[in-house]
Amino acid sequence: MSSLPILSLIVFAPWIGALLLALFGRNLGANARRALGLVFSGSTLVLALVVVGLFNPAAAGYQFGESHAWITTLNVNYRLGLDGLSLLLVLLTGIVSPLCLMASWRIERDTHTFGALFLLLQGAALGVFLALDFFHWFLFWELTLVPAFFLIKLWGGPGATRAAYQFVIYTLAGGAFMLLGFAALYVATGTLDFAELTRLAATGGLAPKLAALGGFWPTAVFVGVFLGLAVKVPLFPFHTWLPSAYAEAPTGASMFLTGVMSKMGVYGFLRILWPLFPAQLHAAAPCLLWLALGGVVLGAFAAMKQTDLKRMVAYSSINHLSYCLLALFAVASATKPDAAASALSGTLLQMFNHGLSAAALFACVGILEARSGGLRGLNDFGGVRTVAPLFAGLCGVAMFSSLGLPGLNGFVGEFLIFSGVFGLAPWAAAVACLGLLATALFLLTFWQRVFHGPVGAGVAAFRDLDRVEILTLLPFAILMFLFGVLPQIVIILFNPLVTTWAAHLP
Repeated sequence: MSSLPILSLIVFAPWIGALLLALFGRNLGANARRALGLVFSGSTLVLALVVVGLFNPAAAGYQFGESHAWITTLNVNYRLGLDGLSLLLVLLTGIVSPLCLMASWRIERDTHTFGALFLLLQGAALGVFLALDFFHWFLFWELTLVPAFFLIKLWGGPGATRAAYQFVIYTLAGGAFMLLGFAALYVATGTLDFAELTRLAATGGLAPKLAALGGFWPTAVFVGVFLGLAVKVPLFPFHTWLPSAYAEAPTGASMFLTGVMSKMGVYGFLRILWPLFPAQLHAAAPCLLWLALGGVVLGAFAAMKQTDLKRMVAYSSINHLSYCLLALFAVASATKPDAAASALSGTLLQMFNHGLSAAALFACVGILEARSGGLRGLNDFGGVRTVAPLFAGLCGVAMFSSLGLPGLNGFVGEFLIFSGVFGLAPWAAAVACLGLLATALFLLTFWQRVFHGPVGAGVAAFRDLDRVEILTLLPFAILMFLFGVLPQIVIILFNPLVTTWAAHLP
């Protein structure tokens, strides 16, 4: 097994499926196309579970490494590797992706094209989580934009075209800043290898090399990389593209955007920005804490004002991901290993758990939209629990997970984040509690108006979940309970890594 390039298989298996659908999809029936896409999408989870069985959780470094010379004149190598952080996100992608395709089962138009684009998007996201050289890491990073753009534009809602272009323009602009930053890093160091750059930064050799280009370059490169990652998360106030993109995208694409793609930005903060620029991040942390709080508090209050359910869940995603950045910036601002370990563990758990709960909520809104002929307003329903109790129950699990109810997966990550941030920046944790309050208000309002009260005029004819919808939502509910009661199943994968991070704070 050691000679098997399993990480390359993880990345490229979805692309093989995309190629097969593109070449032969027209000759297959609609269900055969869907099944083929589902099989290749599910390959990620199967291979990820194989990796989990072989993974050594006691080791904090990269495992299953693959390295091949690629462009020797530029010192560019094809390098893949996996640690606890990468494995966590590969598992998340393996869980969410097939369920996104299940939620898209009812799409009738150009199903082979939809499946091929989705598998292309899935493989590119996996490449971001596994690549260890910026050259091909950036190729994967930018490649995610192409299928995501077409999924939104071709299968999205009435405002899909505008939302798709806004999404691409924002993220391309952020990527351009990041590319310029790494171009400067390459000129200064002669390498784009993440591990080598991290070693240089840890030994104090990176800053002098950048300073040799000019006194402002260390800060300029930091700002460029920061902007590229901040747009992707997104960090307030770089979030304005997100609500429209998530709301107009088809259900399966919305699930993937919030469940997986939004984690790419947080991953970049942890993999790139924090290890390479600890001094600059420490200096900027007091200001960045306020931006993270803006996402936590204003994101929650913006969600509370929405009447479009998809936009409500979209703003909720800004709120929940801002908790991750709040923890990271709090750790960067103060050196307290115990509190830092709690905050960082909470960040990784929040990334994983939010991916499950937010994707499930988008799936639920998609079911409401399909049942009502396109309606998704907060006041368009009422009494859904009476006519569709199974749907109400599974949606309630996702909603209370997002709310952070103890016993469900959403609670553990938020608890660790707040316990860590209270030890590092108590004032920031206190302000962030306003976001928790607003989250409770808008989610409980959603629960009360949609599922309780008199049965709405258009709701009486609602049917409960069919088999495909059960197979979409039930796995989410089971995992939310499982990881809420036994979070150590996930924590054991990254705990040594977090311990190492906390022990070597700058």
